[in-house]
Amino acid sequence: MQSDAQFSYNDRYGVRPANRWVAPALVFGILGISWLTWAGLHHSNPNIRASIISFTATTDRQISLRYEVIRKDKNQPIVCTLVARDYDKNVVGQIEDEIAPGLSALQQITAIPTRSQAVNADVVACRIK
Repeated sequence: MQSDAQFSYNDRYGVRPANRWVAPALVFGILGISWLTWAGLHHSNPNIRASIISFTATTDRQISLRYEVIRKDKNQPIVCTLVARDYDKNVVGQIEDEIAPGLSALQQITAIPTRSQAVNADVVACRIK
């Protein structure tokens, strides 16, 4: 029988392999955090920003929408898609509202013709023409 002094801890339980996952995890973490930072900063400040101020149903076949547009490049013409919806959230009217070059921040009031009574209006998107 052999004595305990001849065997070491590594003989009994084996040698742990080196942590091969640390370097890839570190690279993945750095790339992920970098991309997340870029995406957050890039998408938090768009070229064109539109927000609704108010809407009013003027008749059974028309709704008036007041909205604000802020754009970085005031020399670019833009087109905003406006929609009117009924009580069941069906689109009952849609128009493309063109805004000429001029101010970088402006308020616009536009009437949207509808095929039935609308209860709300919205700016779907604004883009460079």
